[in-house]
Amino acid sequence: MAFEIVCEVEPPMKPDLTRVRHQIGVLSPVADSFLIPDNHIGRATVSSVAVAHEVQAMGARGIACLNSRDRNLLGFRRDLLTAAAYGVDRFLFVYGDKPSIGGRTSELTVRAMMDETRAAAEDAVFAGCGPFRIGVTTGLRKTPEWKRSADFTFVQVSYSVDDLLRWRDDARLNGPVYAGVMVLASAGMARNLAAAIPDIAIPAELVDAVERDGRAGVAAACEQVLAIRDSGAFDGVHLVPVSRYREVAARLEREL
Repeated sequence: MAFEIVCEVEPPMKPDLTRVRHQIGVLSPVADSFLIPDNHIGRATVSSVAVAHEVQAMGARGIACLNSRDRNLLGFRRDLLTAAAYGVDRFLFVYGDKPSIGGRTSELTVRAMMDETRAAAEDAVFAGCGPFRIGVTTGLRKTPEWKRSADFTFVQVSYSVDDLLRWRDDARLNGPVYAGVMVLASAGMARNLAAAIPDIAIPAELVDAVERDGRAGVAAACEQVLAIRDSGAFDGVHLVPVSRYREVAARLEREL
């Protein structure tokens, strides 16, 4: 299987797809697929299923992220029907960040979403539709047994290739495994990440380099992508370019 770069794009918070179309167009020369977050950081965005459909209309492959935070069972079944109607067949199921307003539904879990999606394959309503492929996320620790049945796995963002490789040596997972790589755009972003993900380790020298030159974060992320590819330990990367997607695309297009 060829090494796959899955680029995350920012879904719009307004009913306008211009910017996300631009992201897709710029990143298409280096991206094999696009992941669309679902109400990421707890704020409302255009449906990830709708944006994944837009990705595919532009000739690329889309993965719609769906979180358990915002859904009850009926709403989740609606999402599966919408995805099937649109030809979107790959999902990443996540728990979801704390919402900025309102609360969690608490009715669904990632595990329940997986079970419901598997059951859809036997439902006459979905006859004639291709099977859905399910992805999950994991940290750099032992993956729960129930997650091992997923079709693919996204690994938590890390700024250490060595830590990723040590984890991969012990991980026994089914299907492709994608290492998380995120561009560090600023020192402020480093502090926010450290607060949001307590077990993430961001090298002080990288933070210092980014504070001196914002391009340093792009260079470090692209070098990490190449190092992960050359290690042969992963099937691809989940690359989060944040606002630096133009610079990331230009650099990877030269180096891949």
